[in-house]
Amino acid sequence: MEKKPYYVNIGTREISINHDGNNDDFIINADDEDLLLLREVFDEMYDSDTRAFFRAHVPFDPYHHDMSNDEFDEGMKSAFRMIYDLGDDQTRKHIRSMGVLEDLSSDEEPLP
Repeated sequence: MEKKPYYVNIGTREISINHDGNNDDFIINADDEDLLLLREVFDEMYDSDTRAFFRAHVPFDPYHHDMSNDEFDEGMKSAFRMIYDLGDDQTRKHIRSMGVLEDLSSDEEPLP
């Protein structure tokens, strides 16, 4: 399948073919299958975030024992990995500089 550019905002979990406002945190080149996989990761993050919200209202259930928070964190790592793998040079450079993926360092050889 042909890959097309998309604009991704991980904070709002938005994937758009149109550049609009502040939806261009990351630019990826993806086909329909890539988009489906990234959307699934974003959906799982949403579900984990919702469960964590409701857990937060239970005072005797400590934060550091909350599986939903751990699932959300793993979802973030998965999303950043997918965005890095599909991203353009600027996106990959930005993610490397953020230090969110343990196997990448900001001092790696610069991208062309």
